[in-house]
Amino acid sequence: MRSFQSFLRASAAVLAASVSMGALAAESVKIVSSLPRTGSANAQTTSMVNGIKMAIAERGGKIGDIEIVYEDWDDASPQRGNWDPAVEAANADKAIADSSVLAYIGTYNSGASKISMPKLNSAGIVMVSPGNTYPGLTKEGFGEENEPAVYRPSGKINYFRVVPTDDVQGSVAADYAKELGAKKAYVLHDRELYGKGIADVFKKSAAELGIEVVGFDGIDNKASNYKSLVTKMKQAGADVVYYGGTTQTNAGQLAKDIVAGGLKAKLIVPDGCFEEAFIAAAGAKALEGRCYITFGGVEAKALTGKGKDFYEGYKKTYGGEPEGYAVYGYEAANVVLAAMERIHKAGGKLTRESVLAEVGKTKDFTGALGTWSFDANGDTTNRTFSVNTVKDGKFTTVKVVQ
Repeated sequence: MRSFQSFLRASAAVLAASVSMGALAAESVKIVSSLPRTGSANAQTTSMVNGIKMAIAERGGKIGDIEIVYEDWDDASPQRGNWDPAVEAANADKAIADSSVLAYIGTYNSGASKISMPKLNSAGIVMVSPGNTYPGLTKEGFGEENEPAVYRPSGKINYFRVVPTDDVQGSVAADYAKELGAKKAYVLHDRELYGKGIADVFKKSAAELGIEVVGFDGIDNKASNYKSLVTKMKQAGADVVYYGGTTQTNAGQLAKDIVAGGLKAKLIVPDGCFEEAFIAAAGAKALEGRCYITFGGVEAKALTGKGKDFYEGYKKTYGGEPEGYAVYGYEAANVVLAAMERIHKAGGKLTRESVLAEVGKTKDFTGALGTWSFDANGDTTNRTFSVNTVKDGKFTTVKVVQ
């Protein structure tokens, strides 16, 4: 009899523990991010992750009584030193398998989103990118014929981004090349989705402005040097070089070789180089007075309103300057959290379906990037861009385009 009573007590304890664990799980939901945390993009993505954490911390880590659990996932591998298709696919699968995951913040690289978008779309998980700029992810006519439908197998939109796209950025860069007095442009790209896409836009925009495109080449982004390419560009008479690529695809080495090879052309690069790692890779002397970097938005210290609050809060919390994309990580998280808050206040339940639907309704959102909305494609209506250069080893803005 004593043994049976012991069994009953033990069973009751197990049952109570199970109920307790179930209740705990029911009172927490999860947001994950998938960003390249291995390799030279780490400084940029650490800043973005810090922004996400700030947004959650500002709400006390909760929506009502529901705990927000955040997990920082790496989509890069040591072998590649950059985002890895296999790792990004595994991250998407992991998110889908974990029913507590209600939102996926990512990716940073547009090519990575091509991998995870259709998976997360089928699962009905909202995806908010703080860094993707390739237009074909959301718009027709900029990439392959099946884009963007191929990323939406459910027929519904689950992907949104808080950063403006390269169809705008490429034309801003061409406009600035014209302002610099460019007559002949040599256009390069890293053969990746983002780099090739924005190089295509620059090439088309430059030609429309009367700038002669004297070359268009995809480069080996792992090459030890580009001396022969610099010679080729000199022979072509290029007075401006545009590189569609990132710090991780050797933009720094290209910049160094342009200077070392005696090519007097100005260098223009896109937002994938708007990070301290680019200055470190190229060396400030190779950039000052000759390199210009376009970026969707303005440098953090120039933000106003809630953006200024973010900037000051970031420095106080982390003791340093935020990288360019930190505010986009912060804004992406805030969009998701604001949607959750609206659901909770209306008495609704936080589910993948409800969060996805509510994020899609984001309109006249006043955040760190100003007041903006998501359009019918899931793109931000924010169109602010800046042109930046390097002075005294730091980025400095030379023009803002609204």
